[in-house]
Amino acid sequence: MDFKATLKSYQGRIEDGIKQWVPSSKTAPPHLHEAMLYSLEAGGKRLRPVLILAVAELFEAEVDPLPAAIASECIHTYSLIHDDLPSIDNSDLRRGKPTCHKQFDEPTALLAGDALLTIAFEILSRAYQDHPVLANQLVLELSTASGSQKLIGGQMEDILGEDSDYTKEQLDYIHLNKTAALIAVAMTMGAHLGQASEEELNHIRTIGTEVGLAFQITDDILDATSDADTMGKPTGADAENEKTTYIKLFGLEGARKEARNHTASASAICHNLKQDTSFLEALIEYLEHRIN
Repeated sequence: MDFKATLKSYQGRIEDGIKQWVPSSKTAPPHLHEAMLYSLEAGGKRLRPVLILAVAELFEAEVDPLPAAIASECIHTYSLIHDDLPSIDNSDLRRGKPTCHKQFDEPTALLAGDALLTIAFEILSRAYQDHPVLANQLVLELSTASGSQKLIGGQMEDILGEDSDYTKEQLDYIHLNKTAALIAVAMTMGAHLGQASEEELNHIRTIGTEVGLAFQITDDILDATSDADTMGKPTGADAENEKTTYIKLFGLEGARKEARNHTASASAICHNLKQDTSFLEALIEYLEHRIN
């Protein structure tokens, strides 16, 4: 298995899928769709949709996983647009480009995020209407993971955590919901597409959670140790805002140890699956050593 070639192949399918499932910038109103695509096509690792494609193939899905992958990326991109707004993180740079509200304006960015959130569920409903049970399961999973008790709730607690001394338990709540929930649901959506068993779903969900925790801790480490050119976004914001992070609680080496532990746990659980998980394991290792 050539990991880099496989990853590039998945990413290429996702770029094609965006063109297929998201209205072009010429669609009325063009200004709104241009803003949506500006952020959606800004690049990035495409981690969540890649996980959907990879897990669906792991379980030999007979239905096309690409629409679900695009729906998950729409949700992720909407959350980034809103996170970057002046009222939340007030970031000027994302993936090496001006953020949506800097490239356009704040009202347009707000509406572009709203539209991406909404279209995610339209895509799922349209693409899987011939498989109503599956469509309902995918909508339920993604809406729950991105709702008030997961993604948005984690973001709320993250905002409240500025200038606060959170405990490890409070910080884990943020990581589990703000970041890990969408990564875990990407994997479970792929498993549902492949009609995985309940036991397999539980393994996949746990792998996704462990990957998500490692991902967020690594993000915090990079915010403290990297630079804006490498990251493609501003760095040092956590320390500037006095946010509680694993680095603040355990120091840099302690945070690195926690990230390694979650990564090792995710890799170990892969061995509980009878399928060939070599790509997943390589992806988990790749995420541990990422530089942005």
